[in-house]
Amino acid sequence: MIRYLAIRNLAVIESVSVEFEPSFNILTGETGAGKSILVEAVGLLLGGRASQDLVRTGEDLATVEAIFESHGEEIVVRREITAQGRSRAFISGTLATAGALKDLANRLVELHGQHEHQQLLDPAQHLPVLDAWGGLEARQEDVAVAFAKVRRLREQLDRLRMDSRERAARLELVEFQLSELQKAALKPDEDDELFAVRQRLRSADTLQRLCGESYADLYEAEHSVLTGLARVWKRLGELAAIDPQLAPHLDQRDSIKAQLEDLALTLRDYSQGIDASPARLEQVEDRLALLERLKRKHGPTLDDVIAHRDALMAEHLALTGGGSTAAVVEEQLAAASAAFLEQAKALSDARRTAAGKFARALERELADLAMQNTRVEMRLTSSSDPGDWSDRGIDSGEFYLSPNPGEDLRPLARIVSGGELSRVMLALKTLGSIDHPEKTLIFDEVDAGIGGRAATVVGEKLSALGNTFQVLCITHLPQIAAAGSTHYHIEKTVKGDRTVTTVSRLGPAERVEEIARMMGGANAGVQARASARELLEAKAKVSIEAKAKVSVEAKAKPRPSDPSEKSERVEAETPRSLKPSRTSSRG
Repeated sequence: MIRYLAIRNLAVIESVSVEFEPSFNILTGETGAGKSILVEAVGLLLGGRASQDLVRTGEDLATVEAIFESHGEEIVVRREITAQGRSRAFISGTLATAGALKDLANRLVELHGQHEHQQLLDPAQHLPVLDAWGGLEARQEDVAVAFAKVRRLREQLDRLRMDSRERAARLELVEFQLSELQKAALKPDEDDELFAVRQRLRSADTLQRLCGESYADLYEAEHSVLTGLARVWKRLGELAAIDPQLAPHLDQRDSIKAQLEDLALTLRDYSQGIDASPARLEQVEDRLALLERLKRKHGPTLDDVIAHRDALMAEHLALTGGGSTAAVVEEQLAAASAAFLEQAKALSDARRTAAGKFARALERELADLAMQNTRVEMRLTSSSDPGDWSDRGIDSGEFYLSPNPGEDLRPLARIVSGGELSRVMLALKTLGSIDHPEKTLIFDEVDAGIGGRAATVVGEKLSALGNTFQVLCITHLPQIAAAGSTHYHIEKTVKGDRTVTTVSRLGPAERVEEIARMMGGANAGVQARASARELLEAKAKVSIEAKAKVSVEAKAKPRPSDPSEKSERVEAETPRSLKPSRTSSRG
């Protein structure tokens, strides 16, 4: 669950902070107000690609910070992006890689963007959905590993069978590039570490001066802090002798003195450890220049360069045969292919067992979304032809649907409307998230193509999801906005030559005005307000009935603890650095 989100200098936002509730959160506002930037900010925290274009014009650094809560654990995540395009990430104060952020994302958040439902039109996306629902991902990964071995042996055999001249020319090029990269002795994230070292070396004089002055003020100066503090404690002792209620403060004397002494010694040691020599700075500059040159040739990132080096090593082994002859590699390939087929056929059988159950579950979800008569089938095709093998195994799969009674089942991509496609996507995401009740589900305008009664039932479905998950939804539809438990309005205005973006939590009267605006535009009249009130009243009635149902189910079956039960300690536990001071953004 996302408890708190703070954004600084990201795109058009200078400063925005917002606290979310554990249920169904609605975000609305005019197009271009900055709604999707909030979603993009969360994506950055979860390992999304960062670029210098995201940094606000005229600023050196953009930051996104959030407090997540999972299984009672508080996780603070921070992402920084510089105007030069470099980025750093921290998880609970510890430097983290983009990979670590993505691992965290899988556990905490599912992010569904504006156009993600269009991916369902690609049949290649269907089989992964079935694997995820059926719990077959681990088996699929084993199959992918087996296929990678088959592919590597195929490539090795092909190279051994190459014309001798062609192989010699390729080997010469590979050895030249590999020699350069191996000589560089590259390490992951080395460039980011060197950028930080260079910054310290360039500022060595300033760092040493500030450390020295601070150490003197704390410890060595005639009127140092520690000397003055000793006098304070002496006076406090005299005061406590007169009035005992001051005595408890004396108990902190030793701990405060120890902390200040530790700070003074840390500053002294840090200052002494700074290597301010020009030779060291030159060494770092030369190393960074080398890394930049290699990134231009083999990048664009250092990770890409390292991956290219590893690929060259594998290709070198294949070109030289690794000491193996073509006959030996043929035997290895036959054994690897047999092992792959055994695993792939077992996975295929498991998929066929899961496919029918998955189709019935999807039909039930679609029925809840006003597609009651929809029939679903997951059609699988298997092939033992090596040319059809892939890291997914020997299967290809595609969803077939019939939204209307009497109509034949046809490929999903050929029959559904935009509104139906959005509802199919929502149903799939509901099925995929059902086993992760502490996840946050974020929907960024996934209501495309929906209107009327369909919009109402989608709102009801999202509201029901909010009883189990934290749901964040950006929408332009009043029917969905009215279904939210908490409503935030995002607004962008211009004052003078500066842009001001605000995120406001709406009260009951303000919600009526906002939903009326969504219905009738900026000049919404009395009728639009009356309709907005009707929507909200109808939602409130449905919500009361849903909560009563959940209460009955809770008595029959224990549920995970509701994050809202911890709301009373949210304020006290929010780190001061993330504490919301305002919700406006000046730009």
